[in-house]
Order: sequence, then C-alpha cells, then structure tokens
Amino acid sequence: MLIDEGAIFQSDMDTENIIHLIARSHKEHLKDRIVEALNIIKGAYCLVIQGRNKIFAIRDRYGVRPFSLGQLEDGGYIVSSETCAFDLIGAKFIRDIRPGEMIIFDKSKDEYESIQLFEPDPKICAFEYIYFARPDSVIDGKSVYEVRKEMGRAMAKENKIQADLVIPVPDSGVSAALGYANESGIPFEMGIVRNHYVGRTFIEPTQARRDMKVKLKLSPISYLLKDKRIVVVDDSLVRGTTAKRIIRILKDAGAKEVHMCITSPTIEHPCKYGIDTPSYEELISANMSVEEIRAYIKADSLSFLSINSLVKSIGDERSYSLVSFDGNYFIN
Repeated sequence: MLIDEGAIFQSDMDTENIIHLIARSHKEHLKDRIVEALNIIKGAYCLVIQGRNKIFAIRDRYGVRPFSLGQLEDGGYIVSSETCAFDLIGAKFIRDIRPGEMIIFDKSKDEYESIQLFEPDPKICAFEYIYFARPDSVIDGKSVYEVRKEMGRAMAKENKIQADLVIPVPDSGVSAALGYANESGIPFEMGIVRNHYVGRTFIEPTQARRDMKVKLKLSPISYLLKDKRIVVVDDSLVRGTTAKRIIRILKDAGAKEVHMCITSPTIEHPCKYGIDTPSYEELISANMSVEEIRAYIKADSLSFLSINSLVKSIGDERSYSLVSFDGNYFIN
C-alpha cells in the first residue's frame, strides 16, 4: 500500500513500515500519529519510539514477545525485552508491559503514563520459554529456568528410557536435562563441553558452515561417556544438523547408546511473528516422520515433548502462541 502511494523504502526491515505510517499521518501530536499507525498494522511487535521530549513503549495486543518495565536506583525508568537486563545494571523489575499497552515517559514528569490501546488477547510465544529467552529471565511471572526444568520432568514422565547418564546439549538444554534427571533418577553429568566463543549454529547461511560450527562448538568428555547408555536432552530440533553431529560425537567418544530427547514438540511450521526461522523446506520435521528423523540423525531413539505437556509445563491457565508446532497463525 505504501509503495503504491509513492513511499520509498531504504531497507527490508518491517519496522520501516511503521516509520512511514507515522510520518504520513496528519495528526498534530506524535502520540496520535503512533496510535493511527498501529491501528493500521497487524502482527507481533514491541516498540520503543523516541520523540523530542517523550519515549513511547508499546506491546502488541497479543503480547507475543516479552516486554518488561523496570526502574533504576535514581528513579528513572527502563524497558527491556527480558528481565535479565535489569539485573546487570541494578534496576528493579516492576512488571510486564501488558499486551496492547502504551507507556509514555515524559521528560517533564516523574511518573509514566499508561494507555491501553487495544483489548488484550494474550498469545505469548511458547518458544521464548523453550529456547529464545535467557534462563535467568522471568516472562509473564514465570521463571524461564523453572519452566525448562518442568519440561524436562514432563519428558521423563512421557518417555521411560533405561540409561546410565542424562547429559544436556549446552547451554540451552541444561535446565531441562536437570529436570529430566530429577524425575527419572538417572544421574546428570555435563558430558559435552561448549566453546562459548562460537555463535548459534541454526542461523548460519550454509550447511557446511553449520557443520563446522557444531564441530567447533561442542566437545565430549570421553571418560564419562565410554560404554554408557546416554540420554541427551536438547530444547529443539530444527534442521537436524546439530543433533546428527552431537550423536556422532558421542558415539565416537564411546557411548554405547544415544537416546535423543527434545523438550519441545516437532517444529513443523516457520514462525512469522518477529523471528527469522527456516522455511518449510528447511524444517526437518515438516518433511520427515519422527522415525525417519531418528534414522537420519542415527539416534537409538528420538522423542519429542507433546504439545499438551509443553502447555502444562508453562502453565495451562494461559493461551500461548504455538505456531511453530500447530501452524495456527492466529493474526490475520
């Protein structure tokens, strides 16, 4: 619509749409221009917009992504996508910014103003709890660390595996692996060491680079693994690249059996709400059955957490965005 009306875009960022809409508004005040723009767009967003004397923080009506409000020791306010950012600078967490809420910080006022722009329809992204958020964050009043442990406990209840050790894929699988070990009674060990100077593998552009990064990123502790039956706990399985490499690493290190437990459901659909996830063609669970994936990654067994257990682990009193698992793109 904007291009048809003569707008010229300088990037391919979706945020630029909002800037164009604000700039083209004929409203007198910036607040009203922002509100007019947000009444046109649909989707998931957390925005911080700075004017001459005011800062606006806005969360979409679904609250798909986390957004938190905090206060500094000197009385100033701060907003962040995750509460863990407050801990670093000694800020106090006040509350989550509500879905559909606009908060206005005015240079001339000590207190912020809150306006409920849209009727809330919470659909918090379940994948924030599974993978995206840091374990020391709190989202919607729930500790990410404790939720991940609960996912591990739920996985142990769903899958009774005879094994000698439970090991996590570091670092995102650690919390869930602890929960699995606690529930199953199988000893927990850090059987894989992670190189923290290597970034995330699933966003690398080529398969060769993803394979090399996995090799650089993870190293086994061989004396722990030799002749052992291992339960490996990871948070998700996207392309299968990392899982296949991990199983090969463990078996090369002498593991007798490797049972892969994924504490999320099968990822069969791309997320369209603010996360750059792979296409259908690249998602292994969109193209293979669980048994076919197991054979591909060469695991002795492969298990995924059910959607029902996932929701219960987070807290089934709320509605969550589960688009990666069920394909319900609820924003039309």
